[in-house]
Amino acid sequence: MPELPEVETTRRGIFPHIVNKPIRDIVIRQHQLRWPVLPSLGDEIIGRQITEVGRRAKYLIFYLEHGCVILHLGMSGSLRILDPAVPADKHDHVDILFRDGTCLRFRDPRRFGSIHWTSRDPLEHHLLRHLGPEPLGPAFTGAYLHARSRRRTQSIKTFIMDSRTVVGVGNIYANEALYKSGIHPLRKAGNISPARYAELTGSVRNVLNAALAKGGTTLRDFVGGDGAPGYFKLELDVYDRAGEPCNTCRAGIRQIRQGQRSTYYCPQCQR
Repeated sequence: MPELPEVETTRRGIFPHIVNKPIRDIVIRQHQLRWPVLPSLGDEIIGRQITEVGRRAKYLIFYLEHGCVILHLGMSGSLRILDPAVPADKHDHVDILFRDGTCLRFRDPRRFGSIHWTSRDPLEHHLLRHLGPEPLGPAFTGAYLHARSRRRTQSIKTFIMDSRTVVGVGNIYANEALYKSGIHPLRKAGNISPARYAELTGSVRNVLNAALAKGGTTLRDFVGGDGAPGYFKLELDVYDRAGEPCNTCRAGIRQIRQGQRSTYYCPQCQR
């Protein structure tokens, strides 16, 4: 599933190919994604230009002069820059065609992605307005997490994966950040001290920045017809390492299930 670093890497990769270029046409082959793609989308964007490409959480925001396209990659989606003559397959649902011959193609095999138009502030869209702060932004601090966690009995891992608490901390990054800050994933969010929350926010930032650094923003990752950007694989300390020795203490990494997701931790290093 594309997570925040993958979405940010996508944003950086496609940006120079599509900004300030007139849109010639849009081809919608499949209207039924997670929510229907409205046929009127073409009326809003054809003849216009994308002036900026932003990101909020895992949503990409394409700014035009009079509104925005909000796009979510879903569980399996990707965006590619290619020649419009490249034949579309059954999972290539939307093409945005530019007058210079560029094609931005949205591929989504599982169809959990979505495309929306808004003429208002995109951050006030119903899908975005209740989201928590960005994990790499100034509002994400230990003091913020501590204040928000008071009287919370849910586990710390569930707490930081809640997009209303903070956006973009997916399962892999939550596992790795908790390990680096020495916090057991089953600890109650309300029982963690301000100092440990400060350490946790730093660990979240470090893990995400490491992911972005390994993501690669070379244009070749997003130009071509092979259907999958060059996403990266982190050097992981605990995730998907059940039974292997901890890199710090050599104890065996353990695996449990939390909220239908796999959780990995070191029983010695995380308390």
